[in-house]
Amino acid sequence: MTKVTVSLPSKWEPFLKGLAEDHEIDLNKVISELCAWAFSNSESKRQFETWLDDAFPPKGNAEDKEKIADEDISEVEEEQEDEAEEELHEDRDYSEDRELKP
Repeated sequence: MTKVTVSLPSKWEPFLKGLAEDHEIDLNKVISELCAWAFSNSESKRQFETWLDDAFPPKGNAEDKEKIADEDISEVEEEQEDEAEEELHEDRDYSEDRELKP
């Protein structure tokens, strides 16, 4: 087991410390067992990784996501411009047709 120092969220610290005291085990053991339980199956691990990637994108991915979002916005804007231009041409063509009819 690796020794790591973590900060417990203030809302969970009393609960976890209480569990450690109630069961007469070290707080580190409570945290270790909690992690073992939470990640005991591949589905839980995958869900946590998905949540973590969304909440805190890996280095480089945040920039990639931002770039993709900007590209998506640009594509939408371009499509809107194309549609507006097509409508303008259709309106002009309709006007020209009306002018040609006697």
